[in-house]
Amino acid sequence: MAGGTKRLPRAVREQQMLDAAVQMFSVNGYHETSMDAIAAQAEISKPMLYLYYGSKEELFGACLDRELARFVDTVRGEIDFSQPARELLRNAVVAFLSYIDTNRASWMVLYTQATSSQAFSHTVREGRERIVDLVGRLLQSGTRNPEPDTDFDMMAVALVGAGEAVATRVSTGDAGVHEAAELMINLFWRGLKGRPADTPAVPAASG
Repeated sequence: MAGGTKRLPRAVREQQMLDAAVQMFSVNGYHETSMDAIAAQAEISKPMLYLYYGSKEELFGACLDRELARFVDTVRGEIDFSQPARELLRNAVVAFLSYIDTNRASWMVLYTQATSSQAFSHTVREGRERIVDLVGRLLQSGTRNPEPDTDFDMMAVALVGAGEAVATRVSTGDAGVHEAAELMINLFWRGLKGRPADTPAVPAASG
């Protein structure tokens, strides 16, 4: 019941509030979600919600910070840069899409809601840069015989953009994890393979 008196440790109560907020924001969007609705979902009073988070903007920012950290930490934890390139790629892609499939509300808040709000564009941009950096390292670690002028950062930007589009289809149930993973792996693998060791980087000019 909202406004209940059951005492919980502050850290537990904060997570309870964030869980409720993520769920409500993912369903109704930032602008259409009220603090009353979040308090009811969390089964607490609205004054208590304001005591922990002074405004809806502050609460949404806290949701973004937590969900982004969870997402990056989970995916990064599944990546072992010492693995063979194909296995490295598969583990990274499956970890990425499995997390989104399991945490659909989280992805909706991170991608759909946050990216549509100018107030949180800085947080979203910082989060995307962390992901681009991770993908760039994966590409650089796994690419065999790269061209001398290979721009791994630009490749990572392109692949993250493609990954976000595929992930959104997974989060809405329009694509399954395995189907989407195979699509992304085939796309990524073309970049990771590079060129055969005995192939010249630039064809010799004809006389």
